[in-house]
Amino acid sequence: MFTGIIEGPGKIIGKRTVGGGIAYDLEAGFDLTEPEEGESIAVSGICLTAYTIRGRKFCVDVSPETLSRTKLGLLGPGAIVNLERALRLSDRLGGHLVSGHVDCLATVTAKKELGSYTIFTFSLPVEQGRYIIEKGSITIDGVSLTVNSCGSGVFTVSIIPHTLKMTTLGTLKTGSKVNIEVDIIGKYVEKLLAPRPSMTGSDDHKESKNSEGIHPGFLAQHGFM
Repeated sequence: MFTGIIEGPGKIIGKRTVGGGIAYDLEAGFDLTEPEEGESIAVSGICLTAYTIRGRKFCVDVSPETLSRTKLGLLGPGAIVNLERALRLSDRLGGHLVSGHVDCLATVTAKKELGSYTIFTFSLPVEQGRYIIEKGSITIDGVSLTVNSCGSGVFTVSIIPHTLKMTTLGTLKTGSKVNIEVDIIGKYVEKLLAPRPSMTGSDDHKESKNSEGIHPGFLAQHGFM
């Protein structure tokens, strides 16, 4: 689990094909204190297992599934990525709960300067857009951000100068691809509220009426809606 607060940059220093996936060699731009072989590190928002950790250098393997959902396969030696080590129970939760499991890619469709802030507009698949709400949280290339506004398959964020300086978001331009992880809470709520097959009877098409457990009526009754 992560927070979306980037610890620093990383640089890809090696890339090779391994068993249908890709292995990357990376070098962190900061000290990896008390490294643990096999620990999780988010690389531009992607939770990966670090091994062969030597000083600031480490290796990660990227599966075909991860390559199909993220932009990591497009990056090669010399590319800069955002790095965050896994959250510890004693750490501050400065951003929001981030799993490091990327949902989809989004594309920068507009970039506008507004004083010292930069407003980015992104487009993404409509089916993922339903989890994005105004003033909700979203993770872009591993960075925890607040949604300014959103519509069908589109949303905007306002990024402060510090974030642009400390992350790869400062290099984005119109047409750039980014890794997106929507707020995990929305996906769980949707799953819990979805109609479930009846546990009784042999009719495979029979669905429960959500008469028990969590359902919209239950949430309204207890003041959540």
